[in-house]
Amino acid sequence: MAVPMKNGGIKSSKVIYYVVLSGITTGIGAFFGSIIGGISQEIIALCLAFSAGAMIYIVSGELTPESNKLYHGRMTAIGNILGFIIGIFAMNI
Repeated sequence: MAVPMKNGGIKSSKVIYYVVLSGITTGIGAFFGSIIGGISQEIIALCLAFSAGAMIYIVSGELTPESNKLYHGRMTAIGNILGFIIGIFAMNI
């Protein structure tokens, strides 16, 4: 997170501030997630399914087209397909 911001021309002090702020909010989210997840297994399963769907959307909808522009090849699509297959097999283990 810090490297793209620094390469974008943001001052080092602001980069450190944003990275620390991001870490604090991640810790707070993990704390509340552990409280909510401790309530029942169904709630934690629902939260994990939602986050997995969000990550699949980000990778498929945002990162793959951008990497296709950069690399002009099929490796990104092959990587996505292999990732889904590995994920399906890992889920069944």
